Amino acid sequence: MILVMLGTQNNSFHRLLEEIDRLINRGIIKEKVIVQAGYTKYSSDNMEIFGLIPQEKLKKYQDEADLIITHGGVGSIISSIKLGKKVIAVPRLHEYGEHVNDHQKQIVENFNEEGYIIGIKDVSELEKAIEKSEKFKPKKYEGNNKKMLSIIENYIDNLK
Repeated sequence: MILVMLGTQNNSFHRLLEEIDRLINRGIIKEKVIVQAGYTKYSSDNMEIFGLIPQEKLKKYQDEADLIITHGGVGSIISSIKLGKKVIAVPRLHEYGEHVNDHQKQIVENFNEEGYIIGIKDVSELEKAIEKSEKFKPKKYEGNNKKMLSIIENYIDNLK
């Protein structure tokens, strides 16, 4: 099962769901897809889509997922890598009105460079990322990891 997590931002992230739908229709994605869409309003017969999911239910889906596709939110990424899951992260972009700025690009890039996730810059790269995920072995998350703090500090420093 693939879990798609779009977080709780009140901006739409249609581009990602449209690409997932396209990949399902092409037969690239064959697994069941469950979506936590937040405020993204999207309809599809190919996916089971929920707006906001209670935390316990979302955790259950995360536990069951073979792959998690998420936006570039720190909370969604960290909660998934803590479980040792394969994660593909796609940043929401300001130019499409998906976020107030492009900070998610830096978050995705940093977690990708450290080997925790497969980070992509645009939804057009999703098909290749899914192929890559089949052999991807994510770096193990360790609590209080100095490297994780370094990633977050680096991100904060870049905001200044």
